[in-house]
Amino acid sequence: MITAFRAFSRSKWAAGLLVLIAVSFVIVGARMDVFDNLGPKHVISAGDRSMSEVEFRTAFDRVRERVQEQAGRPLTNADLVAENIHVRFLDSQTEQLGFLNWAWKAGLRPGKELIVKQIRQIPAFFNSVTGQFDQQAYQAALAQQNLTPAMLEQDLRDQYATEHFGAAVYAGARVPRIYGALLAGQAFERRDGRWFEVTQAMAGQVAAPTDAQLNAFIQENAARLRAPEFRTVSVVLFSPDPAAANAPIPEARIVERFNFKKDSLGQPETRTFVTLTAPNRETADKIAAALRAGKSPVDAGRENNVTPATFTDQPRSALGDQAVAAAVFGLQADQVSAPIRAGVGFAVAKVTSIKAGQAATLESARQEIIAELRAEDAKTQTYAKVEKYEAAHQAGKGLADAAREAGARIVDLPPFTQDGKLPNGQGLNAPPQIFQTAWTLAKGGESDVIDAGQGQYFAVRLNDIRPSALPTLAEVREPLAVEWTRREGMRRLSAKADELAGQIRAGQDVAAVARSVNAPLITRTNVVRDQATVQSLGQGIVQGLFGQSKGQVFAQPASENAYVVGRVDNIHAADPAVAGPLAEQARPRMTQELIQAMVQASFSAGAQRSKAKNDPALARTALGLSATGSAPAAPAQ
Repeated sequence: MITAFRAFSRSKWAAGLLVLIAVSFVIVGARMDVFDNLGPKHVISAGDRSMSEVEFRTAFDRVRERVQEQAGRPLTNADLVAENIHVRFLDSQTEQLGFLNWAWKAGLRPGKELIVKQIRQIPAFFNSVTGQFDQQAYQAALAQQNLTPAMLEQDLRDQYATEHFGAAVYAGARVPRIYGALLAGQAFERRDGRWFEVTQAMAGQVAAPTDAQLNAFIQENAARLRAPEFRTVSVVLFSPDPAAANAPIPEARIVERFNFKKDSLGQPETRTFVTLTAPNRETADKIAAALRAGKSPVDAGRENNVTPATFTDQPRSALGDQAVAAAVFGLQADQVSAPIRAGVGFAVAKVTSIKAGQAATLESARQEIIAELRAEDAKTQTYAKVEKYEAAHQAGKGLADAAREAGARIVDLPPFTQDGKLPNGQGLNAPPQIFQTAWTLAKGGESDVIDAGQGQYFAVRLNDIRPSALPTLAEVREPLAVEWTRREGMRRLSAKADELAGQIRAGQDVAAVARSVNAPLITRTNVVRDQATVQSLGQGIVQGLFGQSKGQVFAQPASENAYVVGRVDNIHAADPAVAGPLAEQARPRMTQELIQAMVQASFSAGAQRSKAKNDPALARTALGLSATGSAPAAPAQ
């Protein structure tokens, strides 16, 4: 038997069997690691729901467009990522997908007829001639928004599910009346009390601090007093020669640039017109007929429950709806258009006046073109100096010699912190790249030329480093002594106030304790807790009166150099006739806040049930950025 086994082990069949066994181990043992990497990667995974890189990028593009509109300037994905907007959006989408996955499995599934009904209410999906639903128009309109029919239908299902869930929560949730009653009771409660003020003279004046006390105070506040690290640098600035600002520009260049730009330099034709947008073609036909019959746009709109919109001196490029723009700029003055199939509904337009465009002339555009050409020449001269500097620097010359050879100037900056603050706390007016570069260099190190944008270039040499350190006593003695004295005074005041409050708690009358320190006793009745009371009595007294029960004593800071000690003598409940209406008024608002919290908690719970998760690194990659944020990634396709 052993002899036969040895013979088999040397045969080709045994070798083949071992290969099969090895392959089986690879397949079975490594399946989780190998085959998992072969499937599609998702930015968000939530049960049966997920969001791919393309879907995340498309959704984030819509977010960027909305932020751009609010900011009034173009923004890149990198700009939004720098503000951490992508993380907030990613987390919100993860929670939403997790909730929707849970809701679907829980049976919250909108019917198909609801989705179809919603789609057929969107005017852009209908044929402008027949007025019938057009499948091609449907798909084309979605393609313009980087959407597919399946994506739109899924969005509508999600919208219905979310709205119906919220409506169900709202229908079943209502804050009990006791909530409003408690709020109203606190608002109209009145209190009686007596108190007196404890001053610094009662607590004892504070002697001047010794050096030992001040040094100890420095150590106690080391985190606050420690000065940050400062660095000093020399900066090479590249700028054109001053004479370039007024250098003459050859006439041939001016004419050449004018011929290139003359179409954009002129004034376009503008039109003043009125549009009335109707929900359907029948109403639009009635409006057009009324306008042609001589009725004003206001009267024609009133008859058809439509509000006219007036546009004054608008160029064609300013009109967002191309169908409306084509119709308006095809009319004559006082002419009325036929119904126009607009992006939303049907529009009827009437042109009231036309201003002809005006072509630009060389003389009218001369100064603008000269300024533009001089700016270009200045940038060219600046970059020529940059190239000379780089050539000299790479040849082994130091920063100063290379700058001198290139005709650049050197500026020595005062000490600044990593975030660009001067020793007096004010910001240094310099490009932020200077601060960033300074903290990447060793002492004596020189940077390459750095492009700061907008035609600005610079190079940096780190001259000195002042390490972070605590100030010496001589440097901060005066302000430190003031702060130490203030703190010690408040400590003594607090101790004296606690001592006097303890006497009242021990059974002495508050009036007798006030007389013992020659303090005037203040008595107030029916004090209410409102802003006027806070302004007249002070926050400390109001907190003391309304922070204790009847018969209890309070000691509260009244100012930077005084405390108040007092007693709550009586508490008067709110008048039901006055508090009742407020309780009912507050109840809907409290209910709304409760429902919002319940819905948010439901979203979070649904996401947890679905085990929703996201991949921030993959999200950054989907936006065309590096996964770690250290360097730009290849542009997303």
